[in-house]
Amino acid sequence: QVQLVESGGGLGQPGGSLRLSCAATGITFKFYTMAWYRSAPGKERELVARVSKEGHTLDLSDSVKGRFTISRDNQKNTVNLHMTNLRPDDTAVYYCNAYQNAGWTEYNYWGQGTQVTVSS
Repeated sequence: QVQLVESGGGLGQPGGSLRLSCAATGITFKFYTMAWYRSAPGKERELVARVSKEGHTLDLSDSVKGRFTISRDNQKNTVNLHMTNLRPDDTAVYYCNAYQNAGWTEYNYWGQGTQVTVSS
């Protein structure tokens, strides 16, 4: 059974920092591209950041460039999102995503999400 379990959300202050972590089980983690998405009230789910199987940043939303960093640890089967200089518009539910294109099929898994609220 595949599980992606996010942690580290909560209340952050404007200008502050939070670190999200996602622990994956049930998949061969090193074969998956990992990503963080977020969904804010009244807005569509958007890609925040994506990291390759080897740990290279593939995508970073313009709204978080220079503030957020994505990283992964293929030994611990975790992917992290380090968020700095938080803004109120970063408030959203953040979802961990694991994706693999196996040629003949695709595998796409989601975590349950973790709430991040930025407010003073």
